[in-house]
Amino acid sequence: MKKEQLARRLAKESGITPAAAADQVDRIVTEILKRVRKGQSASLPGLGTFLPDTEEETQPSPGPILVPRKTPKESR
Repeated sequence: MKKEQLARRLAKESGITPAAAADQVDRIVTEILKRVRKGQSASLPGLGTFLPDTEEETQPSPGPILVPRKTPKESR
């Protein structure tokens, strides 16, 4: 799902404007990236947990790799 699609759906389900929904999506992504770049995990209910890259020595990358992980509760 693209950002625009996600923002439209959020706007429709929450009764806010598409622009406000797009701003919220941007804020969420920014916060997730901040946490992961600091080496912390970030959870998003219904989606999973984003973890920082733990294989930096063997796999050079420009930044953290986001790896969604489902918690046992979410996999049901």
